[in-house]
Amino acid sequence: MFSDIAKKVNEFKAAHPEANVIRLGIGDVTKPLPSAIINAMHAAVDEMANASTFRGYGPEQGYDFLVNTIVENDYKARGLDISADEIFVSDGSKSDTGNIGDILGLDNIVAVTDPVYPVYVDTNVMAGRAGELQANGKWNKLVYIPCTSENDFIPSLPTEKVDIVYLCYPNNPTGTTLTKDQLKVWVDYALQNKVLILFDGAYKEFITESDVPHSIYEIEGAREVAIEFRSFSKTAGFTGTRCAYTVVPKTVMGYTKTGEKISYNKLWNRRHTTKFNGVPYIIQRAAEACFSAEGKKQIKDIIDYYMNNAKIIREGLASEGLQVYGGVNSPYIWVKTPKGMTSWGFFDYLLNDLHVVGTPGVGFGPSGEGYLRLTAFGTLENTKEAVGRLKKISI
Repeated sequence: MFSDIAKKVNEFKAAHPEANVIRLGIGDVTKPLPSAIINAMHAAVDEMANASTFRGYGPEQGYDFLVNTIVENDYKARGLDISADEIFVSDGSKSDTGNIGDILGLDNIVAVTDPVYPVYVDTNVMAGRAGELQANGKWNKLVYIPCTSENDFIPSLPTEKVDIVYLCYPNNPTGTTLTKDQLKVWVDYALQNKVLILFDGAYKEFITESDVPHSIYEIEGAREVAIEFRSFSKTAGFTGTRCAYTVVPKTVMGYTKTGEKISYNKLWNRRHTTKFNGVPYIIQRAAEACFSAEGKKQIKDIIDYYMNNAKIIREGLASEGLQVYGGVNSPYIWVKTPKGMTSWGFFDYLLNDLHVVGTPGVGFGPSGEGYLRLTAFGTLENTKEAVGRLKKISI
C-alpha cells in the first residue's frame, strides 16, 4: 500500500511541481527529539569516547538502568506487578510483534481485528500461518474480526477456535479504544480458552480518557494470558532512533500439543538472546531520559501538540458532516468516505483536487474499505492548511 501511495504522490508531483502537497498519511513524527533526550545521548556519546566508561556488548534484554526505570514508571507507578526480568528492550514494537512468531507453532490459529496494523498479518503470512490469499482480500487460515462503525469498532469474540489474537489499543489505524470492561471481556475469554493475547500498546501515552487502560495488565488475569508491546517511537519521537520493549510475564504459559505448559518468558529470552545483540547503550540512555522529570514534561508537550492537531482534524471534518472516529485517545483519525466512495477513490480525489495525502483504509484490511486514515503527526501549520482544504470537499 505505502509503495502505491508513494508512486501516486510522486507521479502527481512530477505532473504538478507547483502543487503544495500536504501529507497526513504516513504515521511518522515531525517534532525533533526533546532536549532532555538529546542531552542524555550527548553524555552517552562522551562516555563511549573514554576507555574507562566505554561500553561494548551489553545485556540483550536491556541495561538495568533502563529496565528498572521502565518498571518503576510504567508499571509500579500504576500499581502493576511487573518485574525487571519480564521486560525485554528492543529496537521497535514493529520488530517484536513480528518476531514473537518465532516462538509460536505454525499450526496455531491466529485472529486479527479488521482493519489491522499490516505487520500482524504480513509476518504470519511470511511464517506460513496464513494460508492462501482469497479474492475477498482475506487469508483463509486467519480469523478476521470486523471493527467498523456498525459495531462501534468493538471487536466481538471469535465464534471459532483460535490460539492467538492480536489487539492494538489505542488502535492503529482507527484511533479507537476499548474501556477496561471491554478489554476484560477479552482477558476472561483468553483465560477460559487458553488463548494468547498479543497486546500492542504503542500509543498508550496519547490516552486522555480515564476509563481507557494504559496497560492490559490493569485487567485482572492478564498476567496469565497476555504479552504486551510498548514503544518510544510515537511517544518520544524515536521513529528514527529505535527503542521499544516487550513485557513477557513469567506467568504466561504456552502449551504443547500434549498439554505440557511452557514458559513464554523463557522462550522469548532464548529467542531474544540468540537473534538480537541489544539496543545500543547510547539509545538506551536516551530512552531512560524519557522518564526524567524534564523528559516527561517535554514529551507531554509534544504529545499535546499532536493531540491538538488531532482535535483540529477531527472537529474540522465533523463540521463538514463527515463521519469521523478516533483522535481523542490516539493520533489517528479514521474518516468514513463520503457518498459511498471507495478508499482509493477518496484518496485520489484528495490528492488530485485538494493536494492532501491520506492512507486508504482498505490497505489495512477488507473492513477498512470505505474509510481513510489521517494522522496528527504533521506540523500545526500544515494541519490547519490541510483541514482548510478538506473543508472544500465538493463531492
